[in-house]
Amino acid sequence: MHELSLVTSLFEVLEEEARKHGAMRVLSVRLRVGVMSGVVPDLLESAFDMYKKGTIAESSRLEIVVVPVKLRCPDCAGETVREDADFSCVACGSRRVEIVEGRELVVERIELET
Repeated sequence: MHELSLVTSLFEVLEEEARKHGAMRVLSVRLRVGVMSGVVPDLLESAFDMYKKGTIAESSRLEIVVVPVKLRCPDCAGETVREDADFSCVACGSRRVEIVEGRELVVERIELET
């Protein structure tokens, strides 16, 4: 399970941040997960819930913000968010688009209790 290894790395970050700030507990974590990141949010949440038992994040809440695919067109400078697999510019129809969002996996916020 790919998500379990991601959660293992996430907990290294959480423990490091808690240590840096002298925190006793992690209250919540917010992640930004792009739809093209290869991460399945439900599996990530399950792995988080399984892993957190007996840690400083045992009672924490995981919030996952799913980031859609955002495209930029170099031909017309238009930007568009796509829900489907059509990677063309909505404004001009060009297929020379750049993906500017939707591949990320980012820790956006960690709430700690000191």
